[in-house]
Amino acid sequence: MWDKLLDEINKHYDEMVEMRRYLHQYPELSFQEEKTAKFIADTYEKLGIPYQTKVGGNGVVATLEGAKSGKKVALRADFDGLPIQDEKDVPYKSKVDGVMHACGHDGHTTTLLTIAKVMKKYQTELPGTIVFVHQHAEELAPGGAKPIVDSGILDDVDAVFGTHLWTNTPYGVVETSPREFMAGADRFTITIQGKGGHGAIPHQTKDAIVIGSQLVTNLQQIVSRRVDPLNTAVITIGTFNAGTTFNIIADTCTITGTVRTFDPELQDSIIEEMEKIIKGTCTGYDASYDFNYEKGYPPVVNHPKEAALVLRAASEVDGVEKAEEVVPSMTGEDFSYYLLKKPGAYFFTGAQKEGHFYPHHHPKFDIDERAMALAAKTLIHTVELYQKDNN
Repeated sequence: MWDKLLDEINKHYDEMVEMRRYLHQYPELSFQEEKTAKFIADTYEKLGIPYQTKVGGNGVVATLEGAKSGKKVALRADFDGLPIQDEKDVPYKSKVDGVMHACGHDGHTTTLLTIAKVMKKYQTELPGTIVFVHQHAEELAPGGAKPIVDSGILDDVDAVFGTHLWTNTPYGVVETSPREFMAGADRFTITIQGKGGHGAIPHQTKDAIVIGSQLVTNLQQIVSRRVDPLNTAVITIGTFNAGTTFNIIADTCTITGTVRTFDPELQDSIIEEMEKIIKGTCTGYDASYDFNYEKGYPPVVNHPKEAALVLRAASEVDGVEKAEEVVPSMTGEDFSYYLLKKPGAYFFTGAQKEGHFYPHHHPKFDIDERAMALAAKTLIHTVELYQKDNN
């Protein structure tokens, strides 16, 4: 039966491409994914698979009970887009101004819906129960994963798996880690209040741009000089906004950025160090400040047994050239909440499009669509091995 499922994925490949390209043209922002959620729900309605809508927000969760005894396994895909203008010159370019699927979530949704379709066909031979979790709002904290977990939908699930179509990785390669896999992702905003004035009379001002520039330099010394080199951390300044015109000294400056860590103690230490440096820098210039720090998604920490199962499954899938353990990525993902609740693993399915090397969240982002089939087969084979190993 399992081999038949893998063959079915091949038969549905053209349909997968068509679905993914349709979804790519009609992206929706996080927490606004009503039409996409309806598309997903309508698909399950046509398949005859029971489903719930509005789970944890805009989430859609479908449940397929196999005719044979077995474990209950959840598979997750996200479906929100990003506030980015699509700049690709392709027929399936986004038709929504200023919004695009710049991270592959259209492919994730297509992959999971196709798995559901082929499993439904073989429901009488299927062991256990499969829970298809379609999650909204992965891109924008507080995200959709936590409210879905809090809804109780996973309470009786035995394991959870998910994949990300990953353009940093070549097609044909599957990657994961048996421990930390993706970093915790936080964000911060610093507002400096100085004293503005005429550019010709700087001694009567407290230049917020000068203060902010010094602060940016000082913050970079936290990782380089205050964090153990054997630990991993990132502090990135993403925006620096100040000033109104060429000859006026700015009175305010707003800086935003992100912190990435794996260790909660290190996370707290960095927050403390940032507070010290911000206060010290601003005090030295006789300026005031406001520091707002938001803890985001926790790190994605895989469970060793389930991660090993993914690599074993991927290595046995036709078309996967390499299944390997890799060092963690400093990118973030709210799949972490599922792994805090249940055993499982998250993995990357290589989706780098030949000759099109644009990263995630880029206006020209695109995927090698063949990766959807490999992702589907790897997830199906992972479920197969999990059922066989645990029954």
